[in-house]
Amino acid sequence: MERSTNQQPDDLVRLDVSVPIWDRFFMVAPLVVIGTREQDGEYDLAPKHMVTPLGWENYFGFVCTPEHATYQNIRREGVFTVSFPTADAVVTTSLTASPRCGDDSKPALAALARFKATTVDGVFLKQSTLFFECKLDRIVDGFGANSLIAGKIISALISPAALRSMDVDDQEVVSDSPLLAYLAPARYAIINRSQAFPFPAGFQKTRDTES
Repeated sequence: MERSTNQQPDDLVRLDVSVPIWDRFFMVAPLVVIGTREQDGEYDLAPKHMVTPLGWENYFGFVCTPEHATYQNIRREGVFTVSFPTADAVVTTSLTASPRCGDDSKPALAALARFKATTVDGVFLKQSTLFFECKLDRIVDGFGANSLIAGKIISALISPAALRSMDVDDQEVVSDSPLLAYLAPARYAIINRSQAFPFPAGFQKTRDTES
């Protein structure tokens, strides 16, 4: 017997895709701070939320525009850092988005606690739980006015409370080290509760048994 297809619900709202749709609804995203080295030798920090692991290997990517210093710094220097701010670092993270002065400097960054990366020339936002040092892998331009910046993680640090362990329940980790999430386009949330996802029996993320 042929399986029937249910009708589309009649209460759905069709969005106008002739213009960007992303301000019409909320989406959950990580909130990170990207660190780069400026041309004058100073360091910049900038918040980003269009970020993601790139596959199951140690690759990390985020969306940026060539108009921003972050893009230009990474293209020139070939490296960048990633800090995942703590749940109580909302104001601190917001300050990294401060506008530049006429001399192209960001004085607000001087008030933020930072520390040096060890394998790349960069800094981290200290009030964070997870830290990546990345070497530029490639830049893919052409997503409208934006670009995808992809890096290979060559060093990573994590706070003990955020580290998963066979001896600690995952919910306890989430509770002890809540996650700061960005609800695009302009809100945030703190995640301190979670549930195990009900994967079906026999589920595998890949058919490759070596992965």
